[in-house]
Amino acid sequence: MEEVVIVGAGIAGLATAVALKKVGVQALVLERSEELRTTGAALGLFANAWVALDALGVSDKLAALYTPMEKGYITDVKTKSIQEVHYPSSRNGAQPRAVHRKVLLEVLAEELPPNSIRFSSKITSIETQVEHGLSTCIVTLDDGTIIKSKVVIGCDGVHSIVARWLGLRPPVYSGRSAVRGLSVFPKGHGFDHGHAIQQFVDVGKRAGFIALNDKEVYWFFAATCPPKGVEKGADPEMIQREVTENLAKDFPPVYLDVIKHSDLSSLTWAPLMFRYPWDILFGNLFRSSVTVAGDAMHPMTPDLGQGGCSALEDAVALGRHLGNSIAEHGKLVTGDIGFAIERYAKERRLRVATLITASYLSGWVQQDGSNRFMRFLRDVFYGFLLGRVVKGIAKYDCGKLHGVSPLP
Repeated sequence: MEEVVIVGAGIAGLATAVALKKVGVQALVLERSEELRTTGAALGLFANAWVALDALGVSDKLAALYTPMEKGYITDVKTKSIQEVHYPSSRNGAQPRAVHRKVLLEVLAEELPPNSIRFSSKITSIETQVEHGLSTCIVTLDDGTIIKSKVVIGCDGVHSIVARWLGLRPPVYSGRSAVRGLSVFPKGHGFDHGHAIQQFVDVGKRAGFIALNDKEVYWFFAATCPPKGVEKGADPEMIQREVTENLAKDFPPVYLDVIKHSDLSSLTWAPLMFRYPWDILFGNLFRSSVTVAGDAMHPMTPDLGQGGCSALEDAVALGRHLGNSIAEHGKLVTGDIGFAIERYAKERRLRVATLITASYLSGWVQQDGSNRFMRFLRDVFYGFLLGRVVKGIAKYDCGKLHGVSPLP
């Protein structure tokens, strides 16, 4: 019998395990891959994410490695007009930074006790049974292993088995896809790393890059049409060639040069999926002592860079609510778990539905920004109204973890 089983060792899964450790609960993380997943190369973590990382006790380790991101520039490829965007810090001074996804996962994993993560563990089914009025979760793995647990938390991504078991409707295709990569300049790239993100918009296209350190640059390219002939898992050289020679051929030379320096092993292409916000507001985010977090709950387009940030918020919220269900002997009180999970879902519904909606609108306004009407929307709607919403989103405080002595 496990106290908590977490399905998936991505950002949400590892962060949730760390949060539970902080409040004195041991969790077993099941990961279907043979090692930590690092798809995506890098991600932006805004002020709200750093508040969560501080609650998890790892913010100092990461902040020491990356320079704060102070502002960004959005360049219209057709008109050459440039819009400057400033990224606010939180009330406690947390500033946005771009970080390596692999480094973030490793830092979180280092916080966990040995053998907390079980790799090559793919779940095939979930059941709940009630004995003596108390609910128990039964997780079956593809190798026949059966694990019983008081709580199951699905952090298993966009195509979550746990979300499907809860009855959440599948995510939908946004009509866009994205290529992401990490470029390496052995002699240095010469960019003002960390201080600004460069973005470029054209009709149906949006791209950008930001330096992570003196030699590495993270870049992305999103479009309403995927690279020609490219499917998921396609040859990285084909993806790179299709972007530079076709889709982004009219983009500034500095951007194309970044793509040409790509570490091909880091290149990925994927459709951009999201869950309808009303499915979050009215759907089943929990059942008994089973719930979801991260992309398993709220897949969203990456236009506000809030996917990883909101996953970290989920982790802290889960740790806080489950921490209130711990008895003096350091075990979860089964009768209280359902109420804790329900309070967690209630706290997160409106927040993540808002993030999904704002991300989608932001991408729509920015990416279709080179005709006259859409330029007006971007300059007025995005620059003033949505811009204020974005700043408010980044100032969100997910709270602290307290009340119980953490596990060693």
